[in-house]
Amino acid sequence: MGWADFWQEWRTHRFALPYLAGHIALLEGRTRALAAFLSGLLAALALPPVSALPALAIAFPLLVWLLDGANEGGFRRMMRAAFLIGWCFGFGYFLGGFWWLGAAFIIGGEQFVWLLPLGVIGLPAGLAFFPAFGVMIARMIWSAGPFRFASLAFGLGASEWARAQWFSGFPWNGFGQVFSDHLWLAQGAALIGAEGLGLFALVVFATPAALGTGRSLAGRVLPVGLAVLALAALAAHGALRLAPTGGVRPDLATLPIVPDVKIRIVQPNIAQEDKNRGGSGPEILRRYLELSDRATGAHARGLADVTHLFWPEAAFPFILDREPRAIEAIARALATGGTILVTGAIRAEEAPETARRFRFYNSIQMLDRDGLQATYDKVHLVPFGEYLPVENLLRGMGLEQFVRVLGGFSAGERRRPLDIPGLPGSLPMICFETIFPHELAPAEGSRPVMVNVTNDAWFGPTSGPYQHFAQARLRTIEFGLPMIRAANSGISAVIDPYGRIVAQGPLGETEVIDAPLPAPGEQTLYLQTIWYSYATVMSLLGAAGSLGFGLQRWNRRRISRADGRQPLERVLKT
Repeated sequence: MGWADFWQEWRTHRFALPYLAGHIALLEGRTRALAAFLSGLLAALALPPVSALPALAIAFPLLVWLLDGANEGGFRRMMRAAFLIGWCFGFGYFLGGFWWLGAAFIIGGEQFVWLLPLGVIGLPAGLAFFPAFGVMIARMIWSAGPFRFASLAFGLGASEWARAQWFSGFPWNGFGQVFSDHLWLAQGAALIGAEGLGLFALVVFATPAALGTGRSLAGRVLPVGLAVLALAALAAHGALRLAPTGGVRPDLATLPIVPDVKIRIVQPNIAQEDKNRGGSGPEILRRYLELSDRATGAHARGLADVTHLFWPEAAFPFILDREPRAIEAIARALATGGTILVTGAIRAEEAPETARRFRFYNSIQMLDRDGLQATYDKVHLVPFGEYLPVENLLRGMGLEQFVRVLGGFSAGERRRPLDIPGLPGSLPMICFETIFPHELAPAEGSRPVMVNVTNDAWFGPTSGPYQHFAQARLRTIEFGLPMIRAANSGISAVIDPYGRIVAQGPLGETEVIDAPLPAPGEQTLYLQTIWYSYATVMSLLGAAGSLGFGLQRWNRRRISRADGRQPLERVLKT
């Protein structure tokens, strides 16, 4: 049946969902693959900056109906069909979520343009193998009733866990991230984390599939009703959590503030090509100092009013700790009001035993009127961006990392706090270190401030910076900690422990942001449990999916035995 014939038949059936579900379940070959791809592409609309949650209520039921039809032939054929559905869904989802990566290959310079298809098409195609295997796992414990929603969440939950852990990990655009712009719902991250919210999203937004496949009115309506109640309960929890300090917008009159701390974030919006231009260092440093001392009000005195100043990742096109004149100029500026500077910088360390003689680190450095005082070196580096995996092989093929540092960056030995006077401890993170919550958990009993410096100018005015910012907000909710975020081109912000924005700089603009510092909140349930919460929810989903699968097999055997006895029973009755 062609699409025109299907449309006419569906209209004839008055747009009945059972007819639509049955037709989708019967799709095969390329048409099935295309439907799975479109389902994934539609699901990507729920990610920031679009954040269209209702898109999931269409995308996930389509995926469920496609899997309902993947039961032809024997076990191997069924698994091949499930793998194809999962891969096409994942390819659509990651293509829709990561299209902006192409900007990095253009902004990075002409030598990277030829790699653009690899980033825009190749990465989504590779990442799609995770949901492909996840959907296979789900299909192994699939059933015809509502338990299959748990099976889907269990299978894709397992694949998301693997994506976050394997090959250095890349948990960007997890399903839980769709809640980041919906603050009432996002407060669930304080209970089960963003990963747990992803499982919640899979179950809740898959349940509308029952409207097209339920065998009775209760079978069609009850799962959807329970899903609506679950969403309402999550929203109610979030509303109650936010209400005492202003709701979705923080009320500084009731929100606890760290005393005697005045934050200033400089968002310089320096183009990457300006940093790459030789001899631009002094000009860039002068721009930072001018912005830092800008008077932002009629009675403002610039740096004299600021206790803590923050500059973004890799702020300078030179090695700061090897430029004494630059350190001296910064120290003089800071002496005006006794301000402390926290800035991203590249650090070099002598390594005479290596061929390059130096190791380079992507760092956060703290300075005051007396010069350089403390350093944190980035631990989790970006593959291909900051270093090359299997370096000798890839360099032999003519590949280089994006950041123009000889030999790439080295990773810091361990994650450790950065002691910043005047703050209640600090938890430093550079760039995409914010997307790994299990590496960021503070020491037991400590309630530090999260400090994130980044340079998202690589991605231009695309979805990338919004998605990165969304993940930063989720970290604050998970841990109940405030965050100071300095981004070269945006989005810079001060975020409170509930993911609310206290002050923010717009994307792609030069901005100076002044704000108070919210105090850390109470320790969250998620911080106390971390992976245990995810493992608990996954265990419950796996048990529910297996129960549905077992009940279905038992019921089929019972019916089969009953059918086998019917002829004999009829003979005995006669």
